[in-house]
Formats: sequence, structure tokens, C-alpha cells
Amino acid sequence: MDMSVITEYAPGLLQGLLQTLWLAALAGLTALLFGSVLAWIRLSGSSNWLCRLAKAYTDFILGLPLLVLLYVLFFVLPDYGLTLSSQAVGVSALTLYYGPYLGEVLRAAFGAIAHGQSEACRALGMSRWRMLRHVLLPQALPIALPPATGLFIGLLKDTALLSVIAVEEFMYAAKQAISQSYAPLEIYLAVALCYWLLTLVIDGAARALERRLTRHRLAPNL
Repeated sequence: MDMSVITEYAPGLLQGLLQTLWLAALAGLTALLFGSVLAWIRLSGSSNWLCRLAKAYTDFILGLPLLVLLYVLFFVLPDYGLTLSSQAVGVSALTLYYGPYLGEVLRAAFGAIAHGQSEACRALGMSRWRMLRHVLLPQALPIALPPATGLFIGLLKDTALLSVIAVEEFMYAAKQAISQSYAPLEIYLAVALCYWLLTLVIDGAARALERRLTRHRLAPNL
């Protein structure tokens, strides 16, 4: 193994890694917003057709590979007059794919809260925003955090699929470096190590946040 290859191609790999982090952060945020809307539609008792539409879309996406969605957005939509940049396609695909997953996590988390608490809040005259902020969210977030963390880690790793549509992210930069250095072992080993370290950081941050959110439950009764 010639690890000097990593040093030689480090600038390009670092640029690809930063692009991956940016795409993952943007797609994670938009997927969370999209999932929150889907969860709200299914929990708020909206019109039946809207709930059925949200459920049908969720069921469809849960059975669809992400790569198929990428190909549809990148290769099929231009035939119908809608052409997006490769980065826009990547973020859109990740959002449309992970939004329903996060929506199901949020729906399950809020559904686990006793319905009587919402009724009690309304009886006390609390607004929807105050009820959400002070009663529902503090209970739902610790429930949703572990599965949501797994989804965000999956989203980060799935950014590697964007290289197939020429998004210049981490895996794309790795392929470029390999085509020039003919050192796949060293390059892929470095890429795998970086992904592993990133997942450790995300998991550690999520665990710290979970402890912070649940510390009142662990406090001894005085």
C-alpha cells in the first residue's frame, strides 16, 4: 500500500467531502421539513383525500429504490421539458425519498403521546403553538431521535449514489482520483474511513442530544 497517494489527491477528496456534507445537510433539512408536512397531514385530521394522498405517496416511496428515483428525475423528466442540474436532482431525490421515512418516524413519535394531553392543553386554553412547544415536542423528540438519527446517517451514505449522475461529491472525487492514480485500495480505504468517522460523529452528537432531552427523566425524585 502506498499511502502517499492519499496525500497527493487529498485536496480533491476534501473538496468532494465538503460537497457531500453540504448536500447531506441541505437534503436532510428539506427531507425533515417535507416529512413534518406529511406527518402533520396524517395526524391533523385533514381532508380524507389529502390523507389518502399522503399515505399513498409514503407507501409508494417505501417500496422504491433510491437509484430508480434518481434515474427518473435525471433522465426521464428532461423528456417532459423539466431539466434540473445534477445537484438539484440529487437533493430533490434525497428529499422525496427520505421525507416519507422521517414523516413516519414523527407520526409514530407524536402518536405515542397520550391523546388526553392534547385535550387537557385545549381545556386550559393553550394555543396550538404553545401546546406543541411546551407539551408535545419535549415528549416526541426523544422518541423520534434514535430512528431519525439512523435515517440521517443513511441519507449521508446514500449521497454516494449521486456520483452516478455526475454530482461532484465524495465518491465522485474518489473515482476521479482512482482513474488517475490506479490505486483503488488506498483511495477506497480512505473514503470508507471518512464515512465511518462521520457516522460516529453523527451518532455521538445524537446520543448527547438524547441525554440532554431526557435528563429530566433521569433526575432523582426529591
